[in-house]
Amino acid sequence: MSQRDQLRALFSEAVRAVSAEMCMPKKIPASQHGRTVVIAVGKAAAEMMRVAQLRSASPLEGLVVTRHGHLPAENAPWTNVEIIEAGHPYPDDNSVRAANRALEIARSLEAGDHLLVLLSGGGSALLAAPTHGISLADKQTITRDLLRSGATIEEINCVRKHLSKIKGGRLAVAAGAAQVTTWIISDIPGDDPSFVSSGPTVADATTLGLASDIVQKYGIEASAQIQSALADSANETPEADSLGLAGGETVVLARARDALSYARAYAEGLGYHVTDLGDQLQAESRHLGASHAALARRLSKDGVARAIISGGETTVTVVNKLGRGGRNLEYLLGLAIALDGAEGIYALACDTDGIDGTEDAAGAIIGPDTLERARAVGLDPAEHLAENQAYCFFEALGDLVVTGPTLTNVNDFRAIIIDAK
Repeated sequence: MSQRDQLRALFSEAVRAVSAEMCMPKKIPASQHGRTVVIAVGKAAAEMMRVAQLRSASPLEGLVVTRHGHLPAENAPWTNVEIIEAGHPYPDDNSVRAANRALEIARSLEAGDHLLVLLSGGGSALLAAPTHGISLADKQTITRDLLRSGATIEEINCVRKHLSKIKGGRLAVAAGAAQVTTWIISDIPGDDPSFVSSGPTVADATTLGLASDIVQKYGIEASAQIQSALADSANETPEADSLGLAGGETVVLARARDALSYARAYAEGLGYHVTDLGDQLQAESRHLGASHAALARRLSKDGVARAIISGGETTVTVVNKLGRGGRNLEYLLGLAIALDGAEGIYALACDTDGIDGTEDAAGAIIGPDTLERARAVGLDPAEHLAENQAYCFFEALGDLVVTGPTLTNVNDFRAIIIDAK
């Protein structure tokens, strides 16, 4: 295989490792004394529901909430399952409808019933139940401002939890005395389940004060309605002990570490000596790219075939609101500029859900000829990076990786391979 084919194969192996087919338990728990209801939320929601239906002793009832276009091609017509496709990364009217429907289902449960929640990344936007006094438009604006600010996903979700009627454990509270089990495919660095989709069934340790501090930290000019909500003690997230949230069972089924482990084994099978930088990297995308370029240059000096793999979720500070790109594309452009055509070094960076940012690409691939080819067609790499136009840069070169929705999500996957000399 060519270096580019090897990188694509590494990404495919990483995604396969964290698919619902690979990570979902073989047996689906059922209530012995009442109903078993499933609420699946996130970019992997429909695929998790599909696998759950196949592995359940009897047909399951419930709700699937996923991003527009994230339904499996072979999706079966589930008789008792409602499906709602909603907006991401910004909530839409369907997000509000989905959140209200999920709360309605949870409130219908009684003691002896069992609520199984299948959770994956993306649910923070897909389930939007604005708290009293704020509108969907308010939620859309604060979400957009946070995403453009360079805030981490934990910081963004902290704010979201305190502006919601469903996040931060409130869905579990709505389920009352019913048993609640939550299975998670985690897209959060560190895999804290309370931050995956803003933890609708998981107790929250953040506070209103912290949420307000985050808004101020990034200089966000929040509306009067948002400021009022963040100052209202009624919007503090529920305490686990007093509301029984601590008794729910929460299991993380798949995480970025699993994707990296499988990718490492695959790379070693190709003959590479692997440097694993871990699955919790968080930094400005372009800066991390430059840092990894320095590491790749240093490792390339010994003449050994090497692979550098990493995961996590980087950030992008948006200066051009009309820019097109994503975390992985900015990382790669920063990496390519810093490598400056270094011989024998290739790299891929992709989001494991198949969508980097808001565009149609999972990410892209670079090689030693990337900058040379760009300049030959009149592209200025530094200008494209400065203007948040990484997508346009890689699109023009034909170097985008387009997979479509993968129906899973453990966040970013990055791989650099270095040829032996």
